[in-house]
Amino acid sequence: MRAPTVARQTTARIPTAFGEFRVAFFDNTIDDKEHLAFVYGSIEGEEELLVRIHSECFTGDVVGSLRCDCGQQLTAAMRRIAEEGAGLVLYLRQEGRGIGLLDKLKAYNLQDDGYDTVEANVMLGHEPDERDYTLAALMLGHFGIPSVRLLTNNPHKVEQLQDLGVKVTSRVPIQPQIHAENERYLKTKARRMRHRLHVNGNGRSTTGTPRGRHDDDFAGLLNEMAQHRPSVQRPFVTLSYAQSLDGSIAARPGAQLMLSGAESLVLTHKLRDLHDAILVGIGTVLSDDPRLTVRRVKGDDPVPVVLDTQLRFPTDARLLHRPGPSPLIVTGPAIDSEKRTHLEQRGATVIPTRVGATGCVDLNPALDVLQHRGIRSVMVEGGAEIITSFLRAQAVDYLVMTIANRIVGGLRGVHRLRSNDGMDECRTTTTAAAFPRLKHIDNRWYGDDLIIQGVPVWEDSDAR
Repeated sequence: MRAPTVARQTTARIPTAFGEFRVAFFDNTIDDKEHLAFVYGSIEGEEELLVRIHSECFTGDVVGSLRCDCGQQLTAAMRRIAEEGAGLVLYLRQEGRGIGLLDKLKAYNLQDDGYDTVEANVMLGHEPDERDYTLAALMLGHFGIPSVRLLTNNPHKVEQLQDLGVKVTSRVPIQPQIHAENERYLKTKARRMRHRLHVNGNGRSTTGTPRGRHDDDFAGLLNEMAQHRPSVQRPFVTLSYAQSLDGSIAARPGAQLMLSGAESLVLTHKLRDLHDAILVGIGTVLSDDPRLTVRRVKGDDPVPVVLDTQLRFPTDARLLHRPGPSPLIVTGPAIDSEKRTHLEQRGATVIPTRVGATGCVDLNPALDVLQHRGIRSVMVEGGAEIITSFLRAQAVDYLVMTIANRIVGGLRGVHRLRSNDGMDECRTTTTAAAFPRLKHIDNRWYGDDLIIQGVPVWEDSDAR
């Protein structure tokens, strides 16, 4: 019996929202279906190429059905590959995990009657998953790709490819959004088909991070935390803040303004729970008198950290009287010793450290202090000077921004990132161009608020 083969018939340029792909049309000696390869950048002979092997899903890919996560995975894969600069999506025509569109629609009816996706396939005379990846292996061979990083949540797909001789060096997860229409389906895939998904209640966590809650809201963040390099001599830093549609975080300096709605406030408390510490500037303490707890969710309060150059921290601040860890106050070397004694008698830890050329706490020694105290992750909440300082210093590993559906016309959350004219009170000593963009973006609505999260990338920085 002759070995199966594939042949590329033509290739066409396809501009997309994520960039320009080249789509190659393949025929083969196994079936009479038309399989496709979406090529981004230069891939021939590339080691550890980022690859998605995607099985056709008409309802998810074309119609945008919410019953499954297929359309989300395809979109996420194309975005990730475009951000990578090179990669490949193999689009295989094996609808409904290989059972075809007609029986997939019949399976949907059975699922509406209470059966799960595995039971429905079996009741129709099929295996739970009838897909085959022989053509995928042949198409990878056509491009001369020696090894891949596979975008998938399905360990069985990795195993099948390895059995076919494909070298899979790593599995890159694609965490879908979970909602009422797809939750049961995704839980079935996690429970019965070994898919590595973060689904509430399934008890799975693949990131190795110290805390594993709220995975469906922050899958991208948890993945970045897990990959934080030990060689980076500072904690993982997540910058999170809320702003209005016009970029304001307050109506005026020193005045508290509640921007976030109830749903996004819960999300903020979930985010706090995922970090060892939460950092704010003294301005936030003086204007808001925050508690910095996770009281809106079940979890552990992070260690409060306050950057306070002149030790203006009030001795009656709520941070000194709330449950949970006592605050760390990182301050300058020339401080009032009596004030320090009063604060430490109330439970605070005052840590004098170096200040920068502008007279503000230097971020690098401040983060060193936290690192030496065993703090592995820090959530930075503001205010404006702190937000700007961390962005200007390029000391942000992940960003979560809440955009409230309001126009305020007040204090901007981010000042001049390139400023060197003394106009910013606490600018850092670096004057490098620092205009980041985001990659691996996840946008979601929580009530009336839009949450944008992703990994900041500074185009001018070799370190990033």
